[in-house]
Amino acid sequence: MLEHLRNLREDSDLSQKEVAEKLQIHQTTYSDYELGRLNIPIPVLKQLAELFNTSIDYIVDLTDEVTPYEKKK
Repeated sequence: MLEHLRNLREDSDLSQKEVAEKLQIHQTTYSDYELGRLNIPIPVLKQLAELFNTSIDYIVDLTDEVTPYEKKK
């Protein structure tokens, strides 16, 4: 389970359906992402990181640092 992804969504007061609509995917697909049943494609990871203002590493539980990295100039 991708605990950070679920927490980000809940902290933003969004339902799985609302996030899925923003990503233009089915709610069941998004649910499978949160549960770790499906690998999240890189373009979707980028969208999620932007949506929740965090890093991909945080979404996939590689770090506990919520703050996103600085973008390259």
